[in-house]
Amino acid sequence: MFKCGLAFPRCRWILPLLLLLAIIFDIIALAASSGWVDSKYHQANLWEQFRGRDPNWEASSLMKYGWAKTTAALMILGCILLIICFILSIIALCKEQAGLLRVIGFILFVAVLLQFVGLIVYPVNFTKELIQSGSYEYSWSYGFGWGATILMIGCGIFFCCLPKYEHELYGLTKPYYIYESA
Repeated sequence: MFKCGLAFPRCRWILPLLLLLAIIFDIIALAASSGWVDSKYHQANLWEQFRGRDPNWEASSLMKYGWAKTTAALMILGCILLIICFILSIIALCKEQAGLLRVIGFILFVAVLLQFVGLIVYPVNFTKELIQSGSYEYSWSYGFGWGATILMIGCGIFFCCLPKYEHELYGLTKPYYIYESA
């Protein structure tokens, strides 16, 4: 009457959905108009900074600094690799090509490395060069960048492990039930 088990063929679409969520997080982190750094008199995002007080903010570009260009390039490259992985995961799971799954995992780890370096370079150099005194905090869109990176780490691990369960993933084996009642 009651069966409890893991249906691999239905669960295989969770990873592409998680990759889509990571893409959304990356786009939010890249396109946010504010939110990477917030303080009383200073706000900044990936592209520009604002100094002053509420009605009179003075904007200046961060792209004149080499570290800001590097961070932007690393984040954009990571996002592009993530989009490629999303497309490849749809192809691999629709066409039942398990050999492509480890490739996706490897590409995800390269994207994680790029974004990890970018997310470390930004705060180190920003605080060293642009914050002289006062309190500041890294805010919500910087957090979305870290959220995307953490999702990519988890998906990369799962994509590397999935070829072991190829037959279960594509529904070629009989379901294994953890619990079965009469």
